[in-house]
Amino acid sequence: MGRFDGNDYSVPTRYAYQSLTATGTIDRVRFSHRGMAVAEHARCWARKQVTFDPLHYLALLERKPGALDHARPLAGWQLPGCFAGLRRRLEAADPRGGTRQYIRVLRLLETHELAAVTAAVERALTLAIADADAVRLLLEQARQPQVGGFDLAGRPQLSALRLPPPDLTVYANLTSRKGVKS
Repeated sequence: MGRFDGNDYSVPTRYAYQSLTATGTIDRVRFSHRGMAVAEHARCWARKQVTFDPLHYLALLERKPGALDHARPLAGWQLPGCFAGLRRRLEAADPRGGTRQYIRVLRLLETHELAAVTAAVERALTLAIADADAVRLLLEQARQPQVGGFDLAGRPQLSALRLPPPDLTVYANLTSRKGVKS
């Protein structure tokens, strides 16, 4: 927590017990560490108030996932309903590690917009995915530019070319017990 003008504001947990510089304007409070801004909040003009940003605590919760439902900084944090659906799916698929996987998905919000992460979560639910890394991959895939089709117009030498279908038995041999080396 950083303190400015009698109020406490959250900062990322990695800056706990570090020297921070607080700068206040008429509407914002910014905390910097060694010249780099690490947190910014809307300024609170009341006294003895605490302002949290839930994203500041996710790294700590990833190490202590049992505190997720009781963490004061997350109280009142409204996320789209698909996040709760993904949490249920992750925890059902892995009762011991599902909450930690869910927190890993929430940590995507540290570096990506809520709308983009929400779209990836919705896509994961559609595909019946129960893995945080898969949600991250869906998010990254959505950021990739769409590749257009290859147009053969004006390339008659290529349009005459015919390729035989692939022989999938080679792949089957690789994945069978006989083809796998231990």
